[in-house]
Amino acid sequence: MAEKIISPGVFTNEVDQSFLPAGVAAIGAAVIGPTQKGPAGIPTTVSSYSEYLQIFGGNFSSGSGAVESSYKYLTNYAAQEYLKYADTLTVVRVGDSMSPATAEATASGVAANSFKLTTLSDGADQNSGGGTEGVNHLLSNGTVNNIRYEIANVNNAKGTFSLLLRRGNDTSNRKVILEQYNNLTLDPNSPNFIARAIGDQVQTLRDGGGTDPFLQLSGSYANRSKYVRVSDVRTTYNYLDENGSIRVADATASLPAAGSGSFTGGSDGTVAHPRAFYENISNSNTQGFNLSSQSAPYIDAIRLLKNQDEYDINLLSLPGLIDNFTNHAVVLTEAVNMVESRGDCFLVADPVEFGTQALSTVTAKADARDSNYVAEYWPWVKIPDVDLGKNVWVPASTLIPSVYAFNDRVAAPWFAPAGLNRGAMDIAVQTERKLTHANRDTLYDSNVNPIATFPNSGVVVYGQKTLQKKASALDRVNVRRLLIAAKKFIASSTKFLVFENNTAATRNRFLSIVNPYFENIQQRQGLYAFKVQMDEANNTPDVIDRNELRGAIFLQPAKTAEFIVIDFNILPTGASFPE
Repeated sequence: MAEKIISPGVFTNEVDQSFLPAGVAAIGAAVIGPTQKGPAGIPTTVSSYSEYLQIFGGNFSSGSGAVESSYKYLTNYAAQEYLKYADTLTVVRVGDSMSPATAEATASGVAANSFKLTTLSDGADQNSGGGTEGVNHLLSNGTVNNIRYEIANVNNAKGTFSLLLRRGNDTSNRKVILEQYNNLTLDPNSPNFIARAIGDQVQTLRDGGGTDPFLQLSGSYANRSKYVRVSDVRTTYNYLDENGSIRVADATASLPAAGSGSFTGGSDGTVAHPRAFYENISNSNTQGFNLSSQSAPYIDAIRLLKNQDEYDINLLSLPGLIDNFTNHAVVLTEAVNMVESRGDCFLVADPVEFGTQALSTVTAKADARDSNYVAEYWPWVKIPDVDLGKNVWVPASTLIPSVYAFNDRVAAPWFAPAGLNRGAMDIAVQTERKLTHANRDTLYDSNVNPIATFPNSGVVVYGQKTLQKKASALDRVNVRRLLIAAKKFIASSTKFLVFENNTAATRNRFLSIVNPYFENIQQRQGLYAFKVQMDEANNTPDVIDRNELRGAIFLQPAKTAEFIVIDFNILPTGASFPE
């Protein structure tokens, strides 16, 4: 295999030699989708569903008048179920031209602003101001999902003040303080300088819509607040002299005036109204996005996650995107290309929309793709939502990551995330269609993983095929995920060998790391056999002269028992049983 290696690093190749003869990853997932609030387009890692709710929000109202109702994005359900069994999840909120809300604290003695606050969350729901204040200074636009601020304890003699971040719908006599910062100053030389205490950093998407988008970090101080960042500070350098006296008398005029204020200017950008949720998702409206013209936020998010060094993920889901919809398929193709390019990430996808009756439509979508980094599941499932007080229909990709996480929690990535032991979807109330044995055979023959319903066992994932067409070990999810886990381990544990001398000692260090790892997998039923080679045979003088360290790993993955065949033999009376 010819390859061009320029930048130093650890490179892993795989050679699939498991094709049949003719005729015969405690690393977290990533979910891309809309959310109720949060930073748009910025991959953000959460470690619990409560943290997810704090950053990205929960249910919300959409519509107006008699048709107004409460909803949740599919991203919420995916996060809630996945984080039951996994420790981390990377969330990328998609938003088309969204912007945050801002507030400017008025200086006490000049016609200017003391400093500016900008919400870390984007969207119009961050606008707590813009309306009239009611009794006890209740903001007409204040909600549990946005904030207001208050300046208190202004001390001109010391140049200090307090900043309180309050919930948007509290009142002056029933304050709900989310964060409080005391003894803040506008003096950059002070340890309590407002930008240092709260943070002023912001990540900006560059080359959006291009082939290689990236995030550029600006600002000097890490964000400590979970709600806002600081900018445009009217600084008062060395406010006090060595005697503790105000050095420049006019500096007091820069301090913020006591009082409270609200945030305005946040925008949702371009969103379709009304938004189409759950079984109403269509080609032109998936939770408020028309992907014929609004695919850029999804594609930028996918291309950002392509960066393996920055985002260590092993699974990707885009709930709400349906392969049978032409507008959606363009984005899914981008996701397929991304996971294949990374080589250490797996994609779960949905073949068809809700209400599809013909199995031929389902199988046609799977037959149109060929990748061992992708798996599709069907049918849709109904789950309860206690916050909304009703059951809702969700596509399978919303819940499949949680099945994978449960599988890894109780077993390992090289076990099949399917069957009654590890494939149960406990939250599911029912499937869109109860599949017969013949239905499941039809789907599985086209590499669609059936979601079956069994009496007394409930809803169960009953397949684990990838979309690879050619029969080999890699046409099974557990084998692909074994390879993903192995490549991630080797890349992370051997990166310390880069720039070491290519000697027998270095090669032995590699073997001492890798052999025990595969021995452990073999003991835990992931491999029948393996061999690791890194010696003079694959590190010849010409290889060494190219500054390369070469190794070869041979694996025989364990196969799952997907078909159990038992022969019942009826014998005449008096016959002896075979030994």
